[in-house]
Amino acid sequence: MTPKQIELVQGSFAQVAPIAEQAAALFYDNLFSADPALKPLFKGNMQEQGQKLMQMIGVAVGKLSDLPALVPVLQHLGRRHKDYGVVDAHYATVGGALLLTLSQGLGDAFTDEVRDAWTTAYGLLASTMSEAANA
Repeated sequence: MTPKQIELVQGSFAQVAPIAEQAAALFYDNLFSADPALKPLFKGNMQEQGQKLMQMIGVAVGKLSDLPALVPVLQHLGRRHKDYGVVDAHYATVGGALLLTLSQGLGDAFTDEVRDAWTTAYGLLASTMSEAANA
């Protein structure tokens, strides 16, 4: 990722962070609308799940400029998600739901440049997780 892309992702996430609870709920609505078969993978309190999601995204976004620190976290997360039943095909669905959620949450601030930066960031995160899960 370029420094500009990192800046765009971090700046746009800072705009979403104050509405994290609503953003998480919207994300899961988008995810389950895209693929209802994913819903059984999520057990327990969805509000708590949403808090964990937003916290993890925050950690990843905050460490985009420090890949040596971020990669082991993502690898661990990828291996854990495999244990939950996540398969490679799910990463594309999650990425689509994330981009849709960001578009809805950021409105006009979700420019093409911001979308491209998030697409690149998510690609990096998802590929790192997937590779670790399949190792």
